[in-house]
Amino acid sequence: MQRYLVVANQSLDSDELMDLIRERVAAGPAEFRLVVPATPVKDLVSNAMPIPMPVMGGSPTLPAPPKEARRMAQAKLDGALAKLTAAGVRATGTVGDPDPLRAVQESVGTGEFDEIIVSTLPARVSRWLHHDLPGRLEHEFHLPVTHVPARDV
Repeated sequence: MQRYLVVANQSLDSDELMDLIRERVAAGPAEFRLVVPATPVKDLVSNAMPIPMPVMGGSPTLPAPPKEARRMAQAKLDGALAKLTAAGVRATGTVGDPDPLRAVQESVGTGEFDEIIVSTLPARVSRWLHHDLPGRLEHEFHLPVTHVPARDV
């Protein structure tokens, strides 16, 4: 049985990641542990646009609390687990620390894995790629790391 740790947030339901999971399952018995970092709402790509200047008398929008980031990450995780389970894939998951490296550290401590799969947004918008998350994970955990960039967001 091959055990895979999958770390993703906004690209968790990407076709590219789902295709790779199907490939791993077709290659032999496999189980997956999904780790979804609770990315702060302000850092989500849909929010990556200039903030308009407040209008006289208007009130500025305050950043969403960490609880909202966890709620959004949990909703993503629940959807992905339902999709994988419906396809007959053995998968579990957890919402992790907002820092993806720490989120993986927390999960690696709970079991043995054969490979880490990192799913990111396209390079032009991916904060994880700008911080070389795949390379850092490989260096930290001495496991093969497969990077799966999503084509679209």
